[in-house]
Amino acid sequence: MLLMLASAALFVYLRLRADLDDQIDANLRSRAAALVEPPREPSLVGVALEDPEESFVQLVSPTGEVLDSVGTLRGDALSPAEARRAAARTVTLERRLPGVDGPVRLLARSGSGEGMAIVVVGQSLLDRNDALTNVVTSFVVGGAVAIVLASMIGYLLATAGLAPVEAMRRRAREVSMHPGDEGLPLPAAHDEIRRLGETLNEMLARLRAAFERESRFVADASHEVRTPIAIIKTELESALQVAGTETPVHASLVAATEECDRLTQLAEDLLVIARAGEGKLPIRPEPTQVRVLLGGVRDRFADRASRGGRVIRVEGAPDLLVHADPVRLRQALGNLVENALRHGEGEIVLGARSSAGGIEIDVSDEGPGFPPDLAARAFERFARGDRARTGEGAGLGLAIVQAIAEGHGGSAAVVGTAPMTLRIWLPNAS
Repeated sequence: MLLMLASAALFVYLRLRADLDDQIDANLRSRAAALVEPPREPSLVGVALEDPEESFVQLVSPTGEVLDSVGTLRGDALSPAEARRAAARTVTLERRLPGVDGPVRLLARSGSGEGMAIVVVGQSLLDRNDALTNVVTSFVVGGAVAIVLASMIGYLLATAGLAPVEAMRRRAREVSMHPGDEGLPLPAAHDEIRRLGETLNEMLARLRAAFERESRFVADASHEVRTPIAIIKTELESALQVAGTETPVHASLVAATEECDRLTQLAEDLLVIARAGEGKLPIRPEPTQVRVLLGGVRDRFADRASRGGRVIRVEGAPDLLVHADPVRLRQALGNLVENALRHGEGEIVLGARSSAGGIEIDVSDEGPGFPPDLAARAFERFARGDRARTGEGAGLGLAIVQAIAEGHGGSAAVVGTAPMTLRIWLPNAS
């Protein structure tokens, strides 16, 4: 746009300058003709100028000698060489001359007879230059205003044109955080943006259907396998009672029973994940003493920690109250302590404190923490580091923590590495 305005301004400027020069030349020719026609010896007798400071008339001999002059011009208007040329033909020149304001445009023409004097008429170009300067100023100011207005209008039009895209982006963000049945909003116009929205809605519908099928499958499978696992465990426990502790198969029966417990827990975890994904995880919040909750989790794992030469300690939160489901919150904290016992080192500290708009519950240990490639996705389903692959667990414990926290309207995150700290944030009850 700037290039177009500059090109238009240059065209108008050059055209106006040419028109003004043509007008000045026509005036000079008319004045010169009045002095040399009809054929006679040119004379300046009776010649009067409207503005003597900006115009002049001079009679010059064919050799360049000034014969007469009217106006404020001081000196010769033509050089001898220019006078000789003017004696043969009309000459138009532009220059500065002493005694005349500004640059001058002059026309030199000889009389009709041979050897007659040359008439030189001149006009100052100050008025022309002032007019051109005003035009340039108008173009600069007007162009700047036009660019600003065009930019504002362009911005408003672009904003209006992209408003449907922004609405689709906001809705896509909401869908990514809180999946629902609603698709992206479509603009009224049947244009490319609407067709893009329709395509994205079709894709979202297919993804939603696939996710629902996956969730139903996981939930159904988890529900169905619990009964046969329970039957197998019952049979193994009966076999243990019959076989006694001295039989060779006792260790194998104990290991099989423990694997049944692990499979049962895995089925329960998958069911929790499936329900959370569908937004159907049951949360029954009630006023809960955080200190009592942390103490219960500590007591639950105290013996196991002591067998490994470790200690679980509770600090802070003497009177802190949270509006949460104590069963689910106990499950989440248990998973965090379980993670610290399996993969952490040293003392495990359970702490809680008030924060802006909610409370923070931390589980810390003295271990090295997650590998860099795992820290950012530690709370994703089946996220497991290299060390976790060599140990127990299916990689669902922290995902369940995240699901329970989000079910309360909160979040879970890795917040520190020295010491290694995992945090649950829960909002205050509204």
